[in-house]
Amino acid sequence: MSSGPLGILARKSPRAIGLLLGAMLDRRSFLVPSPGLPESTLRGLFTQARCTHVVSPDDNWDAARESMVAQVMRVEPGSPGSAAAPVGPDDPDQVSFMLTTSGSTGLPKIVPLTVGAVDRFADWAHDRFDLGPGRSVLNYAPLNFDLCLLDIWATLKQGGCVVLVDPDQATNARSLFDLLADHPVDVIQAVPMLYGLLTDAARQTGEQVYATQHVIFTGDAIQPGCLAELPKLFPEANFYNLYGCTETNDSFIHRVDVESERLSPLPLGEPLPGVEALLVTDDGGVLTGPGTGELYVTTPFQTTGYLNASLDDKFVEHPGRPDGRRYFRSGDLVRRHPDGRLTLEGRNDFQVKIRGQRVNTQEVEQALLAHGQVLEAAVVAIPDPRAGHRLHAALRRRPDSGLNSLEIRRHCAGRLPGAGIPSTVQIVDGPLPRTSTGKIDRNHIKSIQTEAA
Repeated sequence: MSSGPLGILARKSPRAIGLLLGAMLDRRSFLVPSPGLPESTLRGLFTQARCTHVVSPDDNWDAARESMVAQVMRVEPGSPGSAAAPVGPDDPDQVSFMLTTSGSTGLPKIVPLTVGAVDRFADWAHDRFDLGPGRSVLNYAPLNFDLCLLDIWATLKQGGCVVLVDPDQATNARSLFDLLADHPVDVIQAVPMLYGLLTDAARQTGEQVYATQHVIFTGDAIQPGCLAELPKLFPEANFYNLYGCTETNDSFIHRVDVESERLSPLPLGEPLPGVEALLVTDDGGVLTGPGTGELYVTTPFQTTGYLNASLDDKFVEHPGRPDGRRYFRSGDLVRRHPDGRLTLEGRNDFQVKIRGQRVNTQEVEQALLAHGQVLEAAVVAIPDPRAGHRLHAALRRRPDSGLNSLEIRRHCAGRLPGAGIPSTVQIVDGPLPRTSTGKIDRNHIKSIQTEAA
């Protein structure tokens, strides 16, 4: 094989992780997109990353995806070269992982991470949570998700053990409890959805998980009711709110005092070592006291920029005193309180988080409007105790079209990632509600759905 980047098309499994480890040993950069993306999106990503091969460890694969696999890597234990590693030191500036943002339509952005950035993050994670030999960490996130940088790659780098959640059992609370009983773990990091599933089930069964010392929630805000039940579920654990973006990796951490903080917005916490953050107001000024602004952050673990440099407008210098460091405009509105605490206020655009993945509701609307029988579309995010939010779509169809929700779901499945597909669809024949200025009244649509939930 040539030495160009690899595209890796794989469901999460031990064999898939072995394949990525092989790429690391061979010092190959690799792109790991979500295998559930539409075929056209996958092809576009592999082309943009200039992958010389697309490889897979999976024996059975959908025919459309099989056609993308140029070579299937099979290295059996003990076979010639299976334990070989290249000679020479790693180049810390060489690209290793290529992750993707959770783009709702078109091509997600490709986020390249250097060897040095990943190593620095792995060292921090080990220092904070002791991921070395004799320690076990639960991996709940999909293989393409940036949470795996801690769950899997930092843990393996430090000599720890990774316990994988089968993707087909990720919403089966009974299976999750059985896994934790059979394979006790010291550390759990997951989106709040996992903790919602476990606490809901534990409320009925009274089950507890005693082995876990560190419980980390990240990717979205955890619901107060779920948070309040975590100490009973994990009686020996410390609890942490971890904040970050795919582009910067983790940047803030807060150890949670559940008893005193369960009814308040959780602070972002303290910046990780080497992290600098700013709050920037609408007029471009840097906020130095209490108030709200967009969070700009720079970390030792961040990407040098998107693979497509024309999209790098989110990477900027310090607005007041350029110092050569590149800050990432997170798009998150953050409030600094008089006591210095930082809390997340929301987004400054139409992005929301669903199961820890960012989705732009306007882009989902554009995908719906691409259907020939849709005249109007409005997509709103409804709070959901497990997923963080769920999407509701209100559509006006063409007269006598016969358009139904099943056809809409099929249409969306070919254009959107799973998190971007609306959970509920309302199809009407008349105009959607309007505001006094003639715009579609999304607030009205959202209020009706929220009341009905």
